[in-house]
Amino acid sequence: MSPNLIRTTKSESHIRRRRHAAPGNPNWVRRAGIVGGVVSALALSGAAAPAMADHSNHPSAPVGTATTAEQTPALSTTASAAQAAAAIDQTVVQLKLGAAEDAAAAAAKKAAAATKQAELKKAADAKAAAAKAADEREAASQAASRSSERTKLSVSSSSSSSSSKVSSAASKASGSMASVISFLQAQVGKAYVMGGTGPSSYDCSGLVQAAFKTIGVELPRTSQEQSNTGTPVSISSLQVGDLVFWGGQGSAYHVGVYIGGDQYLDAANPSTGIGVHDMSWSMPDFATRVA
Repeated sequence: MSPNLIRTTKSESHIRRRRHAAPGNPNWVRRAGIVGGVVSALALSGAAAPAMADHSNHPSAPVGTATTAEQTPALSTTASAAQAAAAIDQTVVQLKLGAAEDAAAAAAKKAAAATKQAELKKAADAKAAAAKAADEREAASQAASRSSERTKLSVSSSSSSSSSKVSSAASKASGSMASVISFLQAQVGKAYVMGGTGPSSYDCSGLVQAAFKTIGVELPRTSQEQSNTGTPVSISSLQVGDLVFWGGQGSAYHVGVYIGGDQYLDAANPSTGIGVHDMSWSMPDFATRVA
């Protein structure tokens, strides 16, 4: 065997051993490398072709000098890159604007929901306050009604009791004084009005004047003047029909009529009206007898 054949055999055997021993790459890696190499070669060929064509057309151009045809691809690539960068910047701006709009819309929606919740709470609070006020008014109205009923019953009972007492006094009175007591009995329960002389309301001296007028006795209009009429009598010696006074003689500020049983009848004040009171309720200062 010739030396060349031996060398060849050994070389092929060595190559086979190396191929067998080397780790194999996946097929897609090898394909990608091949395709990449081919694409690179084609790109280089495409870039060199215009230069060669330009040199063939312009023999006078110095070797290695780029012509307008050679510069055009580079300029186009630069412009494309600038356009792509501008497009990316515009996209980023649009994305930022969109995000800002979404955030603003979410904030507005949240604020609207909070406002609506506050309005609903305010309306509910107002409704509850109105209901509470209505309940309080109703309770006050009912309490006032009950109080009014009690007052009416009390006044009615007091008037009935006073009328009964005056009737008892009238039965004990004699002569013209019985007419005075009967008149006073008919006025029990009527209102006290300062300056009143009847028939629906009286003050203290107006009532006394009207009562004695029924028997033809003309008394002065005021309690001060009435205290100077008649004959003075002691409080311990009172008879039915005697006038009882508070204050001093000639300056008395109140007058009533004694009806017996340690009681007197008068028009005391607006709260009590015309009624009967025990002597102990407000003891008179002095008395006179006019008939």
